[in-house]
Amino acid sequence: MASDEGTTRIDSWIWSVRFTKTRSLAAAACRAGHVRVNGERVKPAHGVHNGDEVRLRHAGRERIVVVARQVRKRVGAAVAAECYVDNSPPEPPREQVAVVAHRDRGAGRPTKRERREIDELRGR
Repeated sequence: MASDEGTTRIDSWIWSVRFTKTRSLAAAACRAGHVRVNGERVKPAHGVHNGDEVRLRHAGRERIVVVARQVRKRVGAAVAAECYVDNSPPEPPREQVAVVAHRDRGAGRPTKRERREIDELRGR
């Protein structure tokens, strides 16, 4: 289950420590340039070692982690948390997240008044 010597593919490691739901999503993130190891963009087959800094842009935020332990198979959340040191900036509080205007499906086009309210919410 765990390996402390050698290297592990970066896409496999990202999937194993539960940063992405599937390994193919991890590989796609690498190919899109969303994954950096020690400051350099990497391909999915790049080997990761203990002590490497991994930066992953995922779900609208950047995760900055240092590899503490290599794993090749997907592990439980408790074990996955032991495999890296999280140096990511804290998430913004929920109060600061912008409110998004929501219309019920099938409600038709917004009226002029509703459109102005939506624009005001968006800050335009």
